[in-house]
Amino acid sequence: MIDPRALRTFLAVCTARSISGGARLLNISQPSVSNAIAQLEQSVGAALFERSRAGVVLTAEGELLLRRAEAMDSLLREASEEIRLVREGVAGPLRVGGTPGALVSLLPDAVRTLEQRVGRFSLHVVERPDHDLAAMLVAGEIELAFVTTGIEELPDHLEETTFSRDPFALIVGPQNAGLPDAVSLTEVSAMNWVLPAARGAFRRQIDALFMAANVPIPHDSIRCDSLLSTKAIVRGSTRVTILPMKVAAAELSIGVLRAIAIREAGFSRSIGVRKLKGARPSRLANLLLDILIHSSEL
Repeated sequence: MIDPRALRTFLAVCTARSISGGARLLNISQPSVSNAIAQLEQSVGAALFERSRAGVVLTAEGELLLRRAEAMDSLLREASEEIRLVREGVAGPLRVGGTPGALVSLLPDAVRTLEQRVGRFSLHVVERPDHDLAAMLVAGEIELAFVTTGIEELPDHLEETTFSRDPFALIVGPQNAGLPDAVSLTEVSAMNWVLPAARGAFRRQIDALFMAANVPIPHDSIRCDSLLSTKAIVRGSTRVTILPMKVAAAELSIGVLRAIAIREAGFSRSIGVRKLKGARPSRLANLLLDILIHSSEL
């Protein structure tokens, strides 16, 4: 059985990258930290650090234990905050992350319903690329990740649920009012583009559209992961982009942007939520997932 106090000592040493630094962080003696680490190594039956004059380096076993220690630390901090919020009549906290497009497509409507059901709640939202979100789930930094789904095979410790599908369209501003209501990418490939930069699922789907049309991906495009900036650039210039319809819904509804059907867009973007497999969701996470399930278009 691993002593939770020893895990926190181990985490402090990892953070400081030395036994002495860990002792300073915890405000305890260096021998106490050394003894705690020795007992922890005995408990797990493996060396956790390789020691040198420069400090400590994690072994493979240490890397595995670090993930669990970080998750435990996040859990304890969240439990303390949750108790404080309950006293104040506030639900949560719930920490979620996501790619920009997935968050825009799913979260706003869900939050409106959540407010009607719960009243006051604490929700923390961060935008990150796909690969960062997986690491944050494992570390316990977020509980749910809003992502493009159905693109890649997931590791065994993650699971995902798809809640919506959203067709891709060519998005243009007023200066491209002369374009027809439907185009092939071969007809617009020479235009000036704004395209996603991060090498995640969303970019792979955009790249697949160009490949389906047998058109080279424009190398002179503006690469931008900010949806707000992308739409602003397209709105104020002759540049064009490809976005899922829901991502541009607000601008499309007031006519400052226009959606043009892409003939090669034979697939829609699938969006949903990833979480740790087998993890017990918090009350607020369960409520949010229930809202997504009941509002699902599938």
